[in-house]
Amino acid sequence: MIERVRAVLVTADDTMLVIRRTRPGIPEYWVLPGGGVEPGDESREAALHREIHEEIAGKADIIRLLHTMESDDERQLFYLARIATWSFDDRTGPEFSAEGRGEYALEEIPLTMEGLDGLELKPEEIAHVLRGAISAGSLGVEASL
Repeated sequence: MIERVRAVLVTADDTMLVIRRTRPGIPEYWVLPGGGVEPGDESREAALHREIHEEIAGKADIIRLLHTMESDDERQLFYLARIATWSFDDRTGPEFSAEGRGEYALEEIPLTMEGLDGLELKPEEIAHVLRGAISAGSLGVEASL
């Protein structure tokens, strides 16, 4: 089974970092930073730290597992994390140089219902989970720091 890890990266300003994906012939969409767990990763959390470093040259404090999605051949784990520093210009992930992968643009959006409503976050299930957590006030980033 393929495992992927992604992070809801909350900034000091209570915004969230998302990646806007633009690919030929596909409507624009947004994803959370992250990627596949590799055999050399010591843990899922270690994989997430590696992915955050590759994709946005950032360092994050992982707070907790927020949600798990599972299908027949894939498991995605979504973590809530606090991020203080990042530099999209210093990203190193292999996907940025691969031909035909389209464009990746880092954006900072308000971690509010209005902020989420302004984008097509994929997968749809995590957008639904985030909307529910925001409306319930259960993200708990502040309490966990």
